[in-house]
Amino acid sequence: MAENTIDLSFNITTPEELAKDKDRGCTPRLKRLRKISHETQPHLDLERALIETEVYKQYEGKVSTPVLRAMVLKEYFSKKTLYLGDDELIVGEKGPMPQCSPTFPEIICHSVEDMKIMNDRELVNFAVTEEQIRQQEEIIIPYWKGRATRDRLMDAMTEEWRSYYGAGMFTEFMEQRGPGHTAGGKNFYIYGYGDYKKKIAKTIDELDFLSDPEAYDKLQELKAMDICCDAVIILGRRYRELALEKAAECKDPVRKQELLTIAENCAVVPEHKPETYWQALQMYWFTHLGVTLELNPWDAFTPGRLDQHLNPFYEKDTAAGRLDDTLALELLECLWVKLFNSPAPVKVGVTLKESGTYVDFANINTGGVKESGEDGVNKVSYLILDCMEDMRQNQPNSNVQISKKTPDAFLKRACEIARQGWGQPAFYNTDEMIEELLNEGKSLVDARNSGCSGCTETGAWGTEDYILTGYLNIPKCLELALHNGYDPVSKQQLGPKTGAVEDMKSYDDVWQAFKAQLEHCIDVKLRGNQVIERIFAEMMPAPFLSICTDDCIAKGKDYNAGGPRYSTRFIQGVGISDVTDALVSIKYNVFDKKRFSLPELVKAMGDDYEGHPEIYNYVCNRTPKYGNDDEYADQVMIEAFNEYKDYISGRPTVNGGTYYVDMLPTTCHVYFGDVMIADAGGRHAHKPLADGISPTKGGDTNGPTSVVTSCAKMDQRHTGGCLLNQKFTPAALAGQKGIDNLAALVRSYFEMWGHHVQFNVISRETLIEAQKNPEEYKDLIVRVAGYSDYFNNLDEKLQNEIIERTEQDFG
Repeated sequence: MAENTIDLSFNITTPEELAKDKDRGCTPRLKRLRKISHETQPHLDLERALIETEVYKQYEGKVSTPVLRAMVLKEYFSKKTLYLGDDELIVGEKGPMPQCSPTFPEIICHSVEDMKIMNDRELVNFAVTEEQIRQQEEIIIPYWKGRATRDRLMDAMTEEWRSYYGAGMFTEFMEQRGPGHTAGGKNFYIYGYGDYKKKIAKTIDELDFLSDPEAYDKLQELKAMDICCDAVIILGRRYRELALEKAAECKDPVRKQELLTIAENCAVVPEHKPETYWQALQMYWFTHLGVTLELNPWDAFTPGRLDQHLNPFYEKDTAAGRLDDTLALELLECLWVKLFNSPAPVKVGVTLKESGTYVDFANINTGGVKESGEDGVNKVSYLILDCMEDMRQNQPNSNVQISKKTPDAFLKRACEIARQGWGQPAFYNTDEMIEELLNEGKSLVDARNSGCSGCTETGAWGTEDYILTGYLNIPKCLELALHNGYDPVSKQQLGPKTGAVEDMKSYDDVWQAFKAQLEHCIDVKLRGNQVIERIFAEMMPAPFLSICTDDCIAKGKDYNAGGPRYSTRFIQGVGISDVTDALVSIKYNVFDKKRFSLPELVKAMGDDYEGHPEIYNYVCNRTPKYGNDDEYADQVMIEAFNEYKDYISGRPTVNGGTYYVDMLPTTCHVYFGDVMIADAGGRHAHKPLADGISPTKGGDTNGPTSVVTSCAKMDQRHTGGCLLNQKFTPAALAGQKGIDNLAALVRSYFEMWGHHVQFNVISRETLIEAQKNPEEYKDLIVRVAGYSDYFNNLDEKLQNEIIERTEQDFG
């Protein structure tokens, strides 16, 4: 266990590593800031948890729940240890220094054993001190054990739900984090929190206690919002005072003036609307801290259309002579450092398996269209591309939005960066995302102001709570169907009895059994979701996030209780290509070609194909596969996807929202594959499923254009996001021809209404070498699912899954 101090020293051991480090950052300041950010050991921080515990001990039961939650944030922002580093231009950290991970015992109260695992584990460990162990054991656990929402929601679930959850049929996002998968709109670039206080006061004055039975509840929520405004204003004022103190002591005239400017910025934001480019970035960052420290939401609070929001400030400041491109880029890179300084809070158990990363998914969208529908690319858009290329980080998660109106120059500049082989930017189809949101009932203006946060999920920014509720293991439903509802891995009768394989005389019999298992699994998941949503609405309101989301103030309703203009819930389907290839194999080999019987195939699957070489050869090498523009296989994919989509989409939530589907996995495709035996498509037991809507490993043999053509046959406009990974060797994208081919592939896929595509540009040999010699590849970043991560941070199964992805070329 670590001592009671955190080591901030650096381990640059070779001249080569030092030289590589110096190449990152547009100025010497950024090189130093990035160095600190990347080389500081991530560590646990209990300051928030201890302050929260004291507030609850003093006020729980004496004030309303929304007010109590707001008081926690205000007390924390009033007392938290502040950090203002020597080179910083944007101020504020989640903890007392970079790379702190605060804990949220109201969501999950970690055991002492959890904390020891966090400290000792090999991949992405968080340093924990002996004093923190003592505080957790003596102060936090005695108060929060049994009170945390994780305890309460697990207690509220049925035995059937717990069995399905334990067997890997689905996961639950709110098990260790709060709702709030959302992004900021334009409002906090045009209003200050003092302005919000006036809006809140006006809404309170208009409450009608005579005819509105919810007036008292609304009053408590609005009071809580008002307290949260005070909380973030206090944080800004404290940073102003700290900057002035440091300026008074500073001997360097250049740094002194920077500190005075920081103080001036903090005198304006967050209380008042930002007036400059620098203040606009600081305003976003204070808001980001408020959202992510209030309740630890899935995912980090994305800054909306950052390029479009910043551009008016950029134009005004450059015209006034107080900003040039060097400073504009430097300030962007300071924000990139801040986002990298903030790892996702620690996770344990299934939640760590479903999202085995500590990237916190602040997804920066660049490009797209304006609210008017015109092309949205501007000078700041290109500065952001320069920033992501220069910083080369796995966090923030950067992307470009490409519409039909996007200039080729912007697309090809993004392709140049993607070709460098570290997984960013990802590419999103603006026109398709607008269609998604229109199909969900959003207005055209709100849809155009949209984008993706997290991995690839679409939402109407600043107006919607688009909350992901968990992943669902689609191919395991087929596994249950082929075993009459029995789970051969967990050894229990899990699903309904839908018939023995000996009695399945047609492909339709198999399909009906699969359909019954899938629908039953979805019903079990949805039943649990309804309960969990009410638990968070009643126990864990988010008044600060409610301020940031349109209509919550006007309604007097919380973000977690149906306050936003739009309320949407998603269940993320995983393994669509695996279930497709398995169903195709059964249909083609058993019933069309009659090569072997269904019981013989199921027996071979149970044996992991050991002793069944002929069957294995047929299912792997002589069967149509999804991802090759093969109508036989792709039609099965369409049927499986539509069954999943149609059974979920449109169903109501308890707080007035609507369910839809996403098709993406984070790292859950590894976990879900691990709880399955071999499948009928030839995937071996316990091997990962395919990621997103990407074809199965080795199944796509006809090149990238066939892949995107197959994927586009899925009606992605009726999802909330789909993920497609493609892997190229560097040679395939060499030269201007490589850039042109990559840009053409993106354009072609998007013309077919594809939602998203991202690229790994790296050779299999390099990845194998990096796996063998991790010390020599510390800086290797790869695209995992909807995010990038350091290859060394991935466990061996996930590394192997990336290595085994098909290497595409344009030959």
